[in-house]
This record gives sequence, structure tokens and C-alpha cells, in this order.
Amino acid sequence: MKISTGSLMIILIFLVSASAQAQKPATQPAFEYPVAHRDDTVDTYFGTKVPAPYQWMEDLTNPELHAWVDAENRLTEAYLAKIPVRGWIDHRLTELWNYAEEGTPTQLRNGMLFFSRNAGLQNQSVVYVQDSASAKPRVLIDPNKLSPDGSIALAFGVPSPHGKYYAYALSQGGSDWETIHVLDVATGKELPDQVHWVKFSGVAWTHDDKGFYYSRYPQPPAGEQAINQKVINQKLYYHALGTPQSGDKLVYEVPRHPEWIVGGNVSEDGRYLFVFLVNGTSPNNELFYADLGNPDKPDTGASLHPLYTGNDAAYAPIGHVGSTLFLQTTLDAPRGRIVAAMFDDPDPSNWRVVVPQAEGVLNSASMADGRILADYQVVAKSQLKLFDTNGVLMNTLALPTLGTVGGISARNDSKNVYYAFTSYLYPTTVYRYDVADGKTSTYFKPDVAFDPSPYETRQVFYTPKDGTKVPMFIVARQGIKLDGSHPLILYGYGGFDASITPRFSPMLPVWLEMGGVYAVANLRGGAEYGESWHRAGMLGNKQNVFDDFAWAAKYLIAQGYSSPKHLGIQGYSNGGLLTGASITQHPELFGAAYIGHGVLDMLRYQQFSGGALWAPEYGTSGDKQAFRWLIRYSPLQNIHAGTCYPPTLITTSWDDDRVVPSHEFKFAARIQQAQGCDNPILLHTTGSTSHIYMPTDKLIAQTADVWAFEAYNLGIKEPPVTAAGAK
Repeated sequence: MKISTGSLMIILIFLVSASAQAQKPATQPAFEYPVAHRDDTVDTYFGTKVPAPYQWMEDLTNPELHAWVDAENRLTEAYLAKIPVRGWIDHRLTELWNYAEEGTPTQLRNGMLFFSRNAGLQNQSVVYVQDSASAKPRVLIDPNKLSPDGSIALAFGVPSPHGKYYAYALSQGGSDWETIHVLDVATGKELPDQVHWVKFSGVAWTHDDKGFYYSRYPQPPAGEQAINQKVINQKLYYHALGTPQSGDKLVYEVPRHPEWIVGGNVSEDGRYLFVFLVNGTSPNNELFYADLGNPDKPDTGASLHPLYTGNDAAYAPIGHVGSTLFLQTTLDAPRGRIVAAMFDDPDPSNWRVVVPQAEGVLNSASMADGRILADYQVVAKSQLKLFDTNGVLMNTLALPTLGTVGGISARNDSKNVYYAFTSYLYPTTVYRYDVADGKTSTYFKPDVAFDPSPYETRQVFYTPKDGTKVPMFIVARQGIKLDGSHPLILYGYGGFDASITPRFSPMLPVWLEMGGVYAVANLRGGAEYGESWHRAGMLGNKQNVFDDFAWAAKYLIAQGYSSPKHLGIQGYSNGGLLTGASITQHPELFGAAYIGHGVLDMLRYQQFSGGALWAPEYGTSGDKQAFRWLIRYSPLQNIHAGTCYPPTLITTSWDDDRVVPSHEFKFAARIQQAQGCDNPILLHTTGSTSHIYMPTDKLIAQTADVWAFEAYNLGIKEPPVTAAGAK
């Protein structure tokens, strides 16, 4: 995906074409958008006055706002209903979505297995339990029975160490706020225990099955909306079964860092409690531990001892053998390494390096039957390696193709390792690996009504304007003619140390069958090359992310995969910031855009919900230097009247308490009134769903809407002709 010097003429032709397009006289918008009133609000940052005429939309209870959103929905739904290909996409997508899928099982020492399964179109996946590997699975909890519309999501679940109880978190309407419940596994009956106001937490059981550690925030003040409530002062607690939440034991709090996250985990054998302290979404953490003593009679009041408190790297315990602690860390190793430390002498100068930093990024590591299983990411492609505790390589597991490993389930006292594998053309399959004999077998394989053989996935490299080599995946029919005629969707994220690796989606076969091309650019800001790659796209370097994305589009155009009128972009959350910034910086470059639940007001994001947690990634407008970065690219503040923006669909939810919907409301109101041509700018707002939890029926409907909107505006006016010759 590298643009060579020999392609200079192609680039010059493209730039001339783009310039000509940008200079076309603007026409009046063909849409009569609902008009939201503008007021005279102006914010001042370090002497710079910034108009904020739609700031009133931050009050999500405002009746005028609800009326405006309702009108926007009517306009959007009427437009989508008239797209000829919309019905076919919905039908074909539903067909492809309707296959059984299983998650990687959680295994216990006694042989019990817990896993989730979706028959295909169930709104929520069902949790099953097997009392042994040879026993018949039985339903433990079916979230679909909790709400007719699937609006109650099971966020996560954790069995107690001996499989006696199952703690699970429910999310109402897809909210990040969760309530923890507990089931008796043998009877399926719910215990009276309930733990409220949990967010960004897990559950860590003590080895006696009598209670668990969890993190929670203070209850929002009466009369205030939880969705907008700023999350601060998280604390770690211990809940003993059979006692009220009001009596839960406070384990750790950090008043000096009210916006930091506190979490706890218990070692596999129940001996140690590990406590993590993290500055929001930073990849670095501080690490403490407590010796709980006898795992069968743990001392839940044991004192915490510091291990690493410099907040200078990532420190993740893998496991321990006696007094030796195995750690995954980025200290002096931005791509990650594995070291052995002593609990009573943890200083890094005394570490024994077990597995040094390698070419790939160390994604995760687990103890497995007395060995260490390391999951590497080599330029966004997975690689699994097995080492002994001295660092000797014992095996490199064979993977089916270029793709992604996920959901690894391993134990130090079990020879079985379960892991999932997926790729763009390879539906998620679960494998079992026997550490003792080195053999891999298929544990669960889905049956998807799709033949991938006519298509291929390529990884290429391209060069943005500063000369950095950036990887990109391209999925397309084999042997396509590179004449610029193909509708193409370019996806990106570029942030928070998150790698975008190959994964199967039922929508991808639909798009390929329509003649489309799909591309994913591995932008700076992610973790594709480790922490240095992340830092090259955060804080004052954030513009690199947008440049990488624009140059990915230019590469695809120069190579003949597509052309500006046929090239669409998609992004969600931080990726919605990416697509929002892309259309405001390069409106002439794209034929359509999707902005999903994006962070679009970079000057005020930190004021709401979990936004302050993102400060280590973005910086905030309260800092003079960061304000200068943010004001230059913040999508909301960089909309200019009379500009011809590409056809754009913007989605959000009233219940999104991660990226609150006021981002989309303010952006949509402003860009609709600024639009200088007849390209549609549409907003669609849902309810009873949120940022990450969406029932299957709504997910299919929204996916069909988004891809139909882009397909239509990229030139696909009719459904494809099937092999039988019928549409």
C-alpha cells in the first residue's frame, strides 16, 4: 500500500481532479432539514472566543430537542425507505446472520465449562454450563427472557472458582452502568445479592466461592441523569455473598486521582489479590498486591503492598509459581516482553527476562499447563507461541490463515487451551489445543451460507505525506479490474492503543456480493507496532491519524480500486471522530461517509459521562497547549458554511452514556445548515440501545441502513443478480 515515486503523475492527476471538484459552484441543499434554533452562547478558551450556538442540546431532557430529533428521524427514515437496495441488503444480511455462534468456553479446575451461544438471530446470547467436558450443556441464563425487545444485555459473567455460583452483570438499555446478580449454578435460582452502580469493572472471586471483588462509582445525585453523570471516584470493594451492598468492604480508593480507574483480580490459585490503578484509558498502570493467605480461608482484609507505582509502563500479572511472579510488561519494551519477578524483591533491576521483546507486539500471555502461551500481533495478524518458564520456545501454533486470535481460555493446571480464530473471510471458529501433545482440534465451527473462495484478503503498505509506512488490508473479488469503478468502503479507528485486526462480519459477504471492495487502514494511534505507534497518533500527534486515513483513500484511488465518487468511509466511536474529521478536512475525497456514535465536540467531551477518562489520549481544552491541538481538528468547530460535504449518515442513541448523543446532535444541526450542495446529511437516533450493547434485530436493521445509504450514494442502485439470474 506504499505509493511509489513512480506514481507521482497519478497523484498529480488526482489532485487536479479534486481541486476542480472543490471549485464547483455550490448548489442549494435539496433537503429541508429540521431547523434547530441557534443562540448566542460563546465559550472562551485562553482568550479565543468559540461560538457554541447548539450547546443547549447538551440538556437531553429538553422537549425542544426531542421534537427536533423526532423530525430528524422522520426525514432519515423516509430517505432510507426509498433506497432500492435497502430491502435486499436487509434480507441477505438476515440470511447470513442466521448461523449458530459460540464463544470460547471458560474452564474451571474441576472440568466445568461455561460458554455463550447464539442460535443465530437471538437478540442476546445465551449462557450454558457443562458440568464436565463430556456432559450435555444446559442453559444457565437466557437474557432474551429478561426483556421482550432485547434491551437488557448480559454484559459479562464469571463463575466462582468451584462452579458453585455465577456472577453476571446486566445492562439496562445498553448502558455502561451495570448491576451484578448471582445465580446458584446447580439450581439456576437467583440469590438475593445485587450490586449496583458498577461501571468499567469485572468480578474477581475469592477461592472459597464466598464473595468477589468489584469496582463501583458513587450513586449519581438524586434528580440528575445517569447518562450525563461524570464518572469519578471509582473504588474497589469486596462483596460477601448473603450480605447487603451497603456492608461491602472498601479495599482501595485513590482520592488524589478521582478520575483514575481502580480494578482487582485474584490469582488462579486464590493466593493473591492484584490491584490495578490506571489513568483513564492510558495503557500504563500501577500495580499492587495483597497476600490473601490460605485460598480456602482468604483474608479479604489483607494489606496491599506496592509492586510498581511509577505509572511508567504496563504491568500485567500472568501467573505465579511459588514466590516467582510472571509479568507481561512494556517497561523498556514498547512492544511488550515477559519477565519473572520476586514478590519480596520486585525491582526491575532484578528481573529475569523470560521472553524478550520480539518483532511482533505481545498482545496477551497466559499460563498453560506449566508453560506460557503468548499471543503476538505481527502487523495486525495473530501468532501464537508456547514457551516454557525459562523462555525456551516449545511450539508455534499453526493458524488457518491470516487473521485474529481471541478469547484465549487457559489454566496453569489444565492441559487444554481454548481459543477463537477469525478473519475477514473466515467466520469465528473455536479450537482446542492440547499443551501436552501439541495437537489442535476444532471445538466449534459455524456453518455460514457463504462461499469465500472467489475472494481474497491482501495486506499492503502505503506512505502518507510524512513518509511513514502504514499497513492496510484489502478484501475484494480475486482478479478485479483496477479501473476505479468499484464501490469501496474504507474503515479506520486510530486510537486508544487498539489494533484493528481481521474479523468476520456477516455484512462483509453481502458487500462483496454487491461488487464492493472493503479496506481497513491500520492507522497510527493503534497498537499495530506497539506503544510507539500509539503515541504517534495521540495528543499533539492526532492529526497523523487523519492524514493516514486520507492517504489510504488516495492510495486506493491511485491504484485503481475506486474513485472519489465511489469511495465511502466508516468509523465508530473514536472512529466516528475519524470520519467526522475526515469529511471536514477533505470533503472532496469521499463519495459517502458514516459517523457512528462519534466524539465530535473535542472541546467539551470531558464534561460528560466517562469522557474525562479519555484525557490521556486526547488532552482537554482546559490545557492551553491541548486546546490548540483540539481546536484545529475538532469536527464540530471545523464546519464551514457553503462547503459541499459528502453524503453522510450520523447515528447515535438516547441511551449512549459513553459518547453522549449531544455530540451527534450539535454536529448534525451545524453541518446540515452549512451544507453547500444537495448531498444528504442525515441523523438517526435510536433508543433502548447504546454504545456497545445492541440487540441483534436492531443491529441488523442499523447495519442495513448504514450500508444501504453508502451503497446507494456510491453508485449501487439495484440489488446484484444471483447465479440463477434473478434479482
